[in-house]
Amino acid sequence: MTAVNNSVRNTARLMGAGLRALLVLTVVCGVLYPLAVTGVAQAAFPGRANGSEVSSHGKVVGSSLIGQRYDKGKDKQGNPVPDLKYFQPRPSAGLGSNRANGVNPRYDLQVSGASNLGATNTDLVKAVKERKQWVAETYGVPASKVPADAVTSSGSGLDPDISPAYARLQADRVAKENHLPADRVRRLVEDHTDGRTLGFMGEPRVNVLELNVALRDLTRGQGG
Repeated sequence: MTAVNNSVRNTARLMGAGLRALLVLTVVCGVLYPLAVTGVAQAAFPGRANGSEVSSHGKVVGSSLIGQRYDKGKDKQGNPVPDLKYFQPRPSAGLGSNRANGVNPRYDLQVSGASNLGATNTDLVKAVKERKQWVAETYGVPASKVPADAVTSSGSGLDPDISPAYARLQADRVAKENHLPADRVRRLVEDHTDGRTLGFMGEPRVNVLELNVALRDLTRGQGG
């Protein structure tokens, strides 16, 4: 009987110790640590901690970390039609996406991901050719002048940036659509071109959302 009572007491003691450890770790790891990390992030990096939001005239229009499309409606097949008043992002090869005018219409967080197609895949080769033809015809340049990021998506399918070459390629058409001087729009592109991180990491880039926000401000300033 004594052995049974000792076994019950030992079991109860172990369960009690386990419960106390669970409560302490829950408070420390599940409450105090997240609050501390959140507090430091809000104090030191409030913009990044809140999603790197980009605002225009007091309204949040997106995040500088996530790409988005700029469309003016849909065609008869229900595919989005790019609004050429704005600089267009690179294609987004989100899972389960389709193409319209050679441009992938998805910038959906729920289908983030790469196409996972190899360089010799016939579907990928066809898509790249279609995109290149669309870009060349839309912006009036030879197909040989179309940058790689204009016809390929990033690994996440949510890249917010394009190359300066692709931004400059679009500048004249964007200027025409907005009735702006072409040199002023080209200068806008140069003003929003970021160099390599720390001078050696990555490639020069242009954030499409930030560039389009500046474009709209410029258009409003011109009375558009």
